[in-house]
Amino acid sequence: MDKIAQFIRTPEKSELEYFKSNPTVSGMATEDDKIILNPYSKLSKKEQDAVALNEYGRIVMRTNPQFAPNFVLSDEQIKFLDSNTYKDAPEQDRMATIAARLLSNDPSAGTPTIDQLKFVNKLQEYINKE
Repeated sequence: MDKIAQFIRTPEKSELEYFKSNPTVSGMATEDDKIILNPYSKLSKKEQDAVALNEYGRIVMRTNPQFAPNFVLSDEQIKFLDSNTYKDAPEQDRMATIAARLLSNDPSAGTPTIDQLKFVNKLQEYINKE
C-alpha cells in the first residue's frame, strides 16, 4: 500500500465540492494520474485502501498500453454499468471499471469471466512487481 500512497493527493476545492455533493463516490483517479479519496466518505481504513487500489489500477490501465482492458463484459456487468454513471461511458472505461473493481475485490463487479480473471491477475502481478 505504500507504493499506492505516493499517488494519493489532497483533493482541490472543486473536487471537494464534487465529493460533498456526491458522498457515494469514494474516490477517483484524476487526470493528473493521482488518486483522490472522498474525505466525506464514511469508509473504514480497509475500505479506503480498497478504493485506492481500485483507482491505482485505473491509472495503470490508463498509462500502460499493455494493460488496456480487452475482454467481453457479461450481461450481468452490462446491466450494472447501464444502471449508473457508466451507462454512456466509452467501452474502454466500462471494461476498466469492471477490472478495477475486480482488482479491489468489489462485489459490484459481478461474477468475473475467465478472461477477466486472467487480465486482473496480470494487472495484480504488475502492481506487485512495481
